[in-house]
Amino acid sequence: MAQPQFPNNVHRYDPYQNFKFLVKWAGQTDAVAGVSKVSALKRTTEVVKHREGGDPSSSRKSPGRTEYEPITLERGVTHDREFELWANKVWNYGSKGQEVSLADFRRDITIEVMNEAGQIALRYHVYRCWVSEFQALPDLDANANAIAIQHIKLENEGWERDDQTPEPDEPTF
Repeated sequence: MAQPQFPNNVHRYDPYQNFKFLVKWAGQTDAVAGVSKVSALKRTTEVVKHREGGDPSSSRKSPGRTEYEPITLERGVTHDREFELWANKVWNYGSKGQEVSLADFRRDITIEVMNEAGQIALRYHVYRCWVSEFQALPDLDANANAIAIQHIKLENEGWERDDQTPEPDEPTF
């Protein structure tokens, strides 16, 4: 018999939805303002093919180097400068020889996924992130009907699920 997908909430059959989440960084207890989209957490392990000398007809496969894909954060353009200030720690135009802040340009971030009741259901820690791309403004178009979105692309050195975050007991009415 298969294990239930939700041990604490056996009445639940649907997976968590992707529109309730928070992003935190630098030890903040509050979420980063206005993040509306986070790209997928993805890692890829290279395949190393080899064969034994006495077996000419087939090859074996072993795991090689693991790479973690960059994560993109998007939000509407506001007066909050957090994306820009972090991006400036990697490269700050016109700072006369001190373009990079080597002491603090990397940050750990936390991504919290919530259930429909707003309870934290999953938590992931992403390590040693730094901004490799910053888009301050999108293409501006007087004929468009859209929100101006800015984004940062975060290189990282790995992520893991926080096993200390339990499945919440969902409220009933």
